[in-house]
Amino acid sequence: MRFSTYVEVPKSNLEISHETRVIMLGSCFAQNVGQKLMECKFPVDINPFGILYNPLSICEALDYICSDRLFDEACEEIFFHSGMWHSWLHHSDFSRSERAGVVDAVNSRLLVAKDAFASLDVLMLTFGTAYVYRRVSDGRVVGNCHKVPQKQFTRSLLTVDEIVGRMSSVIDKMLALRPSMRILFTVSPIRHLRDGAHDNQISKATLLLAVDELCRKYPDAAIYFPSYEIVLDELRDYRFFAEDMVHPSAMAVEYLWERFAEAYFSAATKRLNDELKEIVRALAHRPFDATSQAHRAFLSKIMLKIEDIRKKYPYFDFGKEIAQCNTQLER
Repeated sequence: MRFSTYVEVPKSNLEISHETRVIMLGSCFAQNVGQKLMECKFPVDINPFGILYNPLSICEALDYICSDRLFDEACEEIFFHSGMWHSWLHHSDFSRSERAGVVDAVNSRLLVAKDAFASLDVLMLTFGTAYVYRRVSDGRVVGNCHKVPQKQFTRSLLTVDEIVGRMSSVIDKMLALRPSMRILFTVSPIRHLRDGAHDNQISKATLLLAVDELCRKYPDAAIYFPSYEIVLDELRDYRFFAEDMVHPSAMAVEYLWERFAEAYFSAATKRLNDELKEIVRALAHRPFDATSQAHRAFLSKIMLKIEDIRKKYPYFDFGKEIAQCNTQLER
């Protein structure tokens, strides 16, 4: 007997392993699942422009990633406001007190993404909202308003055709460079209630229609993971939301991760994930006495587990975990 509506994940032949190169862009779902992938040592690059919400800003970021474009100090996308320099295309994580600092920060991160794109297998895109803010001065869409006064922007709802048209041009460019890559679309389950409850529904419906059309247009390359439907329909209860009643709770994120794993991981990949998570949990353990022989033996066992995995998967980076063990063993 089931007490909730089970949301089926569309069948596909996509398999993600620990050798699959992944780039993720978009809103918080990309960040949440991306962090899980990183913890399990998948080669993943998460949000090289910071969190982005609307499809046009995501497309602009992809244009930079799959081309030879970089930013410079004369770039009109870099601007000064409230004592800091910012980028209209980036999250505030990239803001700096000096213009050159912003340029260095965004280019350093962009070069990492370009390197990842050169061997990209799967691109995961999470759309958060179909509403965009355009600068009054030139009509260009911004990825982040950086608390600039609202009178400097016009807000509008993208149409399905606008999203599909812009996204298609970027997909065509990427597939010409990486013909075998797959694109995994999701729509964020986070509700943008500042848009208003009804407008949020219109926004999400626009995104869902656009993604559906893109998947039909690129049947061999694009697929859809129903994170929006799983949270809003299957997990139809406020206990699966954080205190703000908007973002999914840690339990909901974990459930989405399990459903994601069921859809795209092989049995062998899941077993390896379990081994890696065991190491993560062990290192998160707080000992009663960090200098005791029992704790030193515990750390030595972790080091042996890491060494066993490294023999099978020498490309895994355990630098952080090994350093943590060595620091505690040296006490």
